[in-house]
Amino acid sequence: MSTDDTPGSLDYPTEEVALTINGEDVSAEVEPRHKLSDFLRDAQGLRGVRVGCEHGVCGACTVLMDGRAVKSCLTYAVQADGTEIETVEGLADDGTLHPIQESFHEEHALQCGFCTSGFVMATKELLGENPDPSDEEIEAGLADNVCRCTGYQNIYDAVNRAADRVDGEAERVADGGDAEEDDE
Repeated sequence: MSTDDTPGSLDYPTEEVALTINGEDVSAEVEPRHKLSDFLRDAQGLRGVRVGCEHGVCGACTVLMDGRAVKSCLTYAVQADGTEIETVEGLADDGTLHPIQESFHEEHALQCGFCTSGFVMATKELLGENPDPSDEEIEAGLADNVCRCTGYQNIYDAVNRAADRVDGEAERVADGGDAEEDDE
C-alpha cells in the first residue's frame, strides 16, 4: 500500500494489482475505489470497454473475468487481482476478427455500436457454456445487455451464426484440421 507524496495532494491509498489482460501480464498501482472499467479504459487504453449507465444495467461494460461475464462498472480493479480479463480487443487474432465479431458484422447486429462489445463478450460466455443454444437460451444469455437502437433480432441472428461458426471450427480442430482453414 502506498500514497501519493505530491505536495498538496490528497493521500489516497493504493494497492498493487497483477492480472492478465487479453493474454498480457499487467501490474499496476490502483486506488481500491477505482472501477475495473475505468482501469481498463484509462490506464490500459482499452476503449472497447464502454461505460454506459455505471449502474450495471446496460451491459456495455461487460468483460470476461476468468471466463465469466462481469459488469466492469460494478467491479473494482482490486477485485481483478490475480485474474484473467478478456475484452473485445482481445478477440481478434492478428487483425482477423473472431467468429463472433464476424457474425455480428455480417448480420448487421449493431446500429450505433455502443453496446456491441458488451453483447459480443456476453455471447462469448454463452457459446462457451452452450455451443448450440436455443432462441430462448440466447435471449436469456443476453438478458443483461441492452441495446437502445435496434430490435434484437439481428443480434440473435448473429449469435446463431456465431454458434455455427464456433462449432464448425471446433469440429475442424478435433478432426485434426486447422481452425483457420476455409471450407472448400
